[in-house]
Amino acid sequence: MSSLPAHAVNPPLRPTTTRELWDGLHAHHPTLSRARHLGEALQQSGLVGRATIESALAHQQKQRRNAPPGDYPDKTLLGQILVRNGVLSEAQLQAAIAAWLGDPVIDPRQLSPDPSALALVPRHVAERESVLPLLLEDEVLVLLMADPWDQRLLDELRFLTQHRLLPALAAPGTLQPTIARFYPRQSGPTASPPGTSAPGEAPKALDARALANELAPVSDTEAHTDADQVNESDNTLVRLINTLISEAQAHRASDIHIEMQPAPAPVRIRLRVDGRLINYLEVPCHWRFALVTRLKIMAGLDISEHRKPQDGKIDFSRFGNSRLEMRMVTVPTSQGLEDVVLRLLGSHRPLPLDSIGLNPDNLQALRTVAQKSYGLVLVCGPTGSGKTTTLHSLIRDINTEDRKIWTAEDPVEITQEGLRQVQINPRIGWTFAAAMRTFLRADPDVIMIGEMRDEETARIAVEASLTGHLVLSTLHTNSAPESVGRLLEIGLDPFNFSDSLLAILAQRLVRRLCPQCREARPATPEALHALARQYLQSASDGSTPPSADDVQHQVARWQHSHGQGPQGLMLYRAHEAGCPHCEHHGYLGRLGLHELMLSNDTIRSQIRHRASGSELRQSALAAGMKTLRQDGIEKMLQGLTDLNEVLAATNL
Repeated sequence: MSSLPAHAVNPPLRPTTTRELWDGLHAHHPTLSRARHLGEALQQSGLVGRATIESALAHQQKQRRNAPPGDYPDKTLLGQILVRNGVLSEAQLQAAIAAWLGDPVIDPRQLSPDPSALALVPRHVAERESVLPLLLEDEVLVLLMADPWDQRLLDELRFLTQHRLLPALAAPGTLQPTIARFYPRQSGPTASPPGTSAPGEAPKALDARALANELAPVSDTEAHTDADQVNESDNTLVRLINTLISEAQAHRASDIHIEMQPAPAPVRIRLRVDGRLINYLEVPCHWRFALVTRLKIMAGLDISEHRKPQDGKIDFSRFGNSRLEMRMVTVPTSQGLEDVVLRLLGSHRPLPLDSIGLNPDNLQALRTVAQKSYGLVLVCGPTGSGKTTTLHSLIRDINTEDRKIWTAEDPVEITQEGLRQVQINPRIGWTFAAAMRTFLRADPDVIMIGEMRDEETARIAVEASLTGHLVLSTLHTNSAPESVGRLLEIGLDPFNFSDSLLAILAQRLVRRLCPQCREARPATPEALHALARQYLQSASDGSTPPSADDVQHQVARWQHSHGQGPQGLMLYRAHEAGCPHCEHHGYLGRLGLHELMLSNDTIRSQIRHRASGSELRQSALAAGMKTLRQDGIEKMLQGLTDLNEVLAATNL
């Protein structure tokens, strides 16, 4: 590594007053500005020689040839290659870049920042992002930063402070001590969301609706304008967004839908709670563009792009108190507007396997299958049906010190100790198939693949399950028997697949009745007989209706297993008005319906001969499988859900 210190490349300014700082910034002259590129600037600085630069450039070209087209990660940047190889320190590189671009380096140790500048950036933002506001002059905010070229951070700070920014690089080792010296310590928590309060001021405890009211237009002209209004109330908008996300998390929402409408209609915000969308909030129309811009800044998206969809992630711990990650997608709509959908991905803990709604037979069978040392277990269902939750609950049951468990997921939503969890990134070629190949060289006992999306992933999973590994994965199919046909259609060998398959679990989610306010009524004989016919028909081929004797026998079995003394069987439904416990929805949480198909000799033979889904279904039913609708009706009789939920989730 070069012994030349960073301050020798670009000597720092050492102002003692804010006026001296302002004058020095305007008088600053770069020393390396004539260089055509960074390599030449580094040579001029005396930090590296020509041969070193040429070697690093050759290495850069090799890395970029191996990268996907158009995707040049940070590791292929010339400066980062030199730092990684020990040629330069990070401080030397930053000083050289600052000198090349004409940016000043400032030593703030003898300077007292302007109090009006300090008030624009809360302490927790300054500490988290390593940034110190020094001076506010002519509507320009001078910022001392560890990385003055971080455009995402500059966009965020520009939105937060509502001022033009003049960033400057801090001399090495000076920034954090200066931040600690000039920001007063708070007696309470310091991690309030941006814009909640100025340093030293108590935060305002307003909910999202109250904050939305603060954004209401003050005049008819403002109410009907299509312009993106940015004024002194923008801090209120920042607080509104942070509060909205926190409240959505408190309401157990899985998604936030922000829907733009043509003026003068307001922005509509809806939450998906327990699988159903509910209207939650309206924001005045003239804030619609600022609302989207703020969310794009939080997700690191291009705020100037409105015609194409974008997607990204938001780490909410950077903006609020909650540990929460969100996926964000923007969708261009008519009249130049954009909708935004946020999916909340808080780092949840896995649920115990016996708490996800499996009936006792399915629970015991699934636990037995999971104890096997090799084979393939699949969980199938539509998007949002809880497949990942079920897999993690199953893994939690077998996660012991004597097992090595690898998981490949996109995204990693649930974490648990003992697992080696990998985030898939297709942009750099890190796909499910690539992860599987790597895992097989890493001595696994159990492998979980987030989804079987293609023939290559499915084929490697089957091969892994035949060579001494237990493989768990998900599939987007409607029922357990249909999953077999789907995998054979994408090219799996039926002989290998039949040998590897242990079980397929299909599932759906239904809303759980609130135990505090659910309504119960004795079931009439007519209602029970109609329910029994539905129960039996769901397990038949549909050619002949169930006989009266079969219906009567089924009702008698229910009376024995679910009857409540003299009252007999009870039917349950949600209370129309709900109660405070369920926030007046009548439902609280969700419950899984399951259909477990266990592999046996008959099913293996049918798979080898490519039997139809209906043939596989009849064999599985003969072996004791209960359909999704049968499982749902059983849970309805237990008072866990109601018939409307079961019928909606199990269309035949």
